[in-house]
Amino acid sequence: MDTPALLHDLLDERAATAPDSPAVASHTGSLSYGRLADASRGAATALRAKGVGRGARVLVKTENGLATASAVYGASRLGAPFSVLHADVRGAPLEHVLQDSEPTVLVTDDADAARTAASAHVSCLPPEALLEPRAPGESTAAGGGPLPVDPVCLIYTSGTTALPKAVVSTHQQLVFATRAIQERLRYRPDDLVYCPLPLSFDYGLYQLFLAAVSGAQVRLGSMAEAGPPLLRALRESGATVFAGVPSVSDSLAWLLRRSQGEKLSRLRLLTNTGAALSEKTRTALRAGLPNLSIQLMYGLTECKRATIMPPDGDLDRPDSSGVPLSDTELTVVDDDGAPLPPGATGEIVVRGPHVMSGYWRRPELTARRFPRRDGLFPELRTGDYGHLDEEGYLYFSGRHDDLYKERGFRVSCTEVEAAALRLDGVTAAAVLPPTGDRGAVLTVVGEVPEEEVLERMCEQIERFKVPRRCVRMDSLPTNGNGKFDRRLITAHVEGRASTR
Repeated sequence: MDTPALLHDLLDERAATAPDSPAVASHTGSLSYGRLADASRGAATALRAKGVGRGARVLVKTENGLATASAVYGASRLGAPFSVLHADVRGAPLEHVLQDSEPTVLVTDDADAARTAASAHVSCLPPEALLEPRAPGESTAAGGGPLPVDPVCLIYTSGTTALPKAVVSTHQQLVFATRAIQERLRYRPDDLVYCPLPLSFDYGLYQLFLAAVSGAQVRLGSMAEAGPPLLRALRESGATVFAGVPSVSDSLAWLLRRSQGEKLSRLRLLTNTGAALSEKTRTALRAGLPNLSIQLMYGLTECKRATIMPPDGDLDRPDSSGVPLSDTELTVVDDDGAPLPPGATGEIVVRGPHVMSGYWRRPELTARRFPRRDGLFPELRTGDYGHLDEEGYLYFSGRHDDLYKERGFRVSCTEVEAAALRLDGVTAAAVLPPTGDRGAVLTVVGEVPEEEVLERMCEQIERFKVPRRCVRMDSLPTNGNGKFDRRLITAHVEGRASTR
């Protein structure tokens, strides 16, 4: 078979060589690679019967992970860009996505979502309709099918104030990103990848694709399993790889410390994305799981991944996010776009085949974030800040909206949170940047009194970087992707201030 150029080619290649190998499992059942390929053909047939063709959009909003996997590959066969939405997207946010993407079909088992779609004149399909198998020889795509340069996926991302916008990925961009990431992570055919992250989160979605190119199996968990049930879920599934974000990995470290010898002897690799994984958590994970390797990564939806550390590379370079992927160029530039030398902090810029096509129906924003210089392939102005060392390792300082001015100095939320997490007795930390008349606020979980946290912080970072206020909470709320929900944290902090 030729080198896969389309998303569904990844699945078909695996199904041809290992049809009986397990592909994906959830609490509702499991599918082998052969059965998933057949189901995706059936999904393409069901979607086409609803009028889906090349270029039409398909929205998927269901917690049925097997149906979601089938829908994703089925839409790919038709050349129809898909978008997987979180189960909590409803009401006005769902109305916005329906208006923005103008889909032909919404795949859902949510009655409220179906009513919202009907009011927008969008047809619905139940997830079960996408799990009917279809023989490999039957055609699913009208005409010549999609090209590698055609869009395959829209991933909606949201900022702090603007409505969600969709990042457009083509087949060739997605396939390249998958293969480049697999080149570094090296999933194995005998791996079982435990993924508690929703498939609406691109890191969760990519576990399906990484498994296909490696022959591994994905066990779809849920964010509900990221709490006390996590150890049991990892043990009972036989997981060898854990795809995590810091909040979930923090939970795992906390559970390991209190597990009284409960072992996860098969778990060999933990990967991290979404934010920096604290040194305290990495140390606790290694103490509880001596055979575990950790790989840290840096990336964002607009390019999926930019850098990946070698396994356990953080032991030698504890603050680094790794080196660029193959065929990827990463530079750091000043405010005028001029490249900076190693060691100098500036904006991170990424170029490579996985830099996505831009934002759906946002030409001005696309031109600003994906500029072309000197006729070269578009670059991605990430809005993130960091520096490179002499050997090309990236050191991430903070995101554009992660930086704020305090007492006239530029401060990074990431740096302040990392300093707080180094304190004994602090198990979680999040910084709320200053806004209006309110200064920066450090929120923490732990046994340490608030004033003591601020005083001990001065031993970790410069005093001018320490927020003037600390609020202790029982827990820090997270969103559906496992990241800290700063809106809920802000509401708690402001509510507490109003009661004083």
